[in-house]
Amino acid sequence: MKKLFFIILSTMSIAASAQQVLSPELLWKLGRVTPLGISKDGKLVVYKVTIPSVEENKSSSKFYTMPISGGSATEVKDTKDLLADKNVSADGKFIVSTQEVKTEKVLGKDYYPNLEKSDVQIYNGLDYRHWDTWNNGTHNHVFYAETKEGATAIDIMKGENYDAPQKPFGGDEDYIWSPDSKSIIYVCKKKEGTAYAISTNTNLYEYNLETKTTRNLTESNLGYDTNPAFSPTGNLTWLQMKRDGYEADKNDIIVRVNDKFYQNLTAAYDGTVESFKWSKDGKKVYFLSPVDGTQQLFEVNFPGMTKMAITVKQVTSGDFDVHDIVDITGDTAILSRNDMNHALEIYSCNLKKNTWTQLTTVNTVTYATLSLPKYERRYVTTTDGKKMLVWVILPPNFDATKKYPTLLYCQGGPQSPLTQFYSFRWNFSLMASQGYIVVAPNRRGMYGHGQEWNEQISKDWGGQVMDDYLSAIDDVAKESYVDKNRLGCVGASYGGYSAFYLAGIHNNRFKTFIAHDGVFNTQSMFGTTEEVFFNNWDFGGAYWEKDNKVAQKTYTTFNPINYVDKWNTPILIFQGGIDYRVPIGQGQEAFQAAQLRGIKSKLVYFPEENHWVLKPQNAMVWQSEFYKWLKETL
Repeated sequence: MKKLFFIILSTMSIAASAQQVLSPELLWKLGRVTPLGISKDGKLVVYKVTIPSVEENKSSSKFYTMPISGGSATEVKDTKDLLADKNVSADGKFIVSTQEVKTEKVLGKDYYPNLEKSDVQIYNGLDYRHWDTWNNGTHNHVFYAETKEGATAIDIMKGENYDAPQKPFGGDEDYIWSPDSKSIIYVCKKKEGTAYAISTNTNLYEYNLETKTTRNLTESNLGYDTNPAFSPTGNLTWLQMKRDGYEADKNDIIVRVNDKFYQNLTAAYDGTVESFKWSKDGKKVYFLSPVDGTQQLFEVNFPGMTKMAITVKQVTSGDFDVHDIVDITGDTAILSRNDMNHALEIYSCNLKKNTWTQLTTVNTVTYATLSLPKYERRYVTTTDGKKMLVWVILPPNFDATKKYPTLLYCQGGPQSPLTQFYSFRWNFSLMASQGYIVVAPNRRGMYGHGQEWNEQISKDWGGQVMDDYLSAIDDVAKESYVDKNRLGCVGASYGGYSAFYLAGIHNNRFKTFIAHDGVFNTQSMFGTTEEVFFNNWDFGGAYWEKDNKVAQKTYTTFNPINYVDKWNTPILIFQGGIDYRVPIGQGQEAFQAAQLRGIKSKLVYFPEENHWVLKPQNAMVWQSEFYKWLKETL
């Protein structure tokens, strides 16, 4: 009898623990998996697990290996001897590296050496700051040296005021060795100051070690050229956008068949490429691309000089995102994957059968204790008669006989896919676990629904996309389980702009708004943001171009500041102090307007955070203020 009583108690305990829901505290204890590659012998998956510590306000990482066929994980101290070193040339004679080099005068002491304690910065052009860092006159340069001890490193960009890797996010994907070890290919935007700020024209440059000369391999293309890689048979391959100034242009896979013949493998594909990897036989390229609210693996054949037709084929499918192509051998792919309820883990996928085997289980135990939300696809008819995918995320243990407060989520970008992503801030699973239904529309400007759909947001920020938002929330609000008197609207960046704009035109639909680093005043945004090419393209031009009807519409009809007189709803504003993409004045202007109009409002200011919130304790404050505001106002 005692044994039976113990079994009953144990069962009750397990059931109770399984009724937990995701909380901000649990979210910030999850391990963050990063696949690093396959070991040199081809037998092991090598990966990193990073775990943030709220108490210590920092993150720590550990490295692991696992058999490629699955099994137990083994912790390793480092990965140096496990992975092939891409920085070493194929013949083993040279190694490539990068360093920051001081190449131009910017600081007061650069100009006035006798005033070395001066705290001055002097600029003659734009690009004086980027993302979260001011230009102090240093630039990333690529170096190479012989692998023998004591060898002198040679700067292949000596005296140039350019960056390779690119700033702010470029890494070792921006430079590679040629297969014959005779040259280095690198990505660089060779423009300075104002010319740099208004252009996206990066190119691939080839530096010849013997002649010490550099040539531009992509001079004829005016947009982005990035991510160079060589095929197993020696064909240089890269990603390319055609139009200068358009950062969200269609990304295509380009292959240099020979010096005179270049092949666009995805020209006929109505989508954009995120990343790619060659098959080991050099006959096809695998790539990742957003499609219908997810991100999937595709393949395209490489015809070379033959008359074979180019065919793009979707390889994986399902309500998840394929995040990384780690390795593909035959029909077996090692991929990373996540969905709205689960952080990224590494999987093995049989490409013929589309069957998956989970390899890493870093967060499996935690998820097993949680009641997770349910997400549904919903297709809504827009005001112009199109079908729009809307993700609807329902709270754990959802009961259709009850009524739930509901959040309209507005995605940033504005040209970015709303897929099965798993964010550690804008986390749909966490929002739903706090008792909110989340409505996340794939409105205009999102990859995965054809290039035309994606481009319709440019120069029309306050137009059709706002109707898309309202169509989505109005459609879902028809359901009996939606509390129509408790609708909220939340978003960041362009999503923050959306919250500011909708606050003036929502016709009392929403009871509360939350905007994170959102654009509030398109005119002052144009005058203070750093990547000017973005606003040139998306706004249609500068505010002083009075004869430019498209641009003037951006600064008048589509400017949230012009609708503040209609604001009547509480609003919470988050703002990063070193966000130079959407600078601090945007949040300040919005908060000041709300306060002076007597609207319940709050400004949560992060002095040392950029467009994102990265420090663990700051992130916990963000989460606490987010949900506290919703409890107060919704």
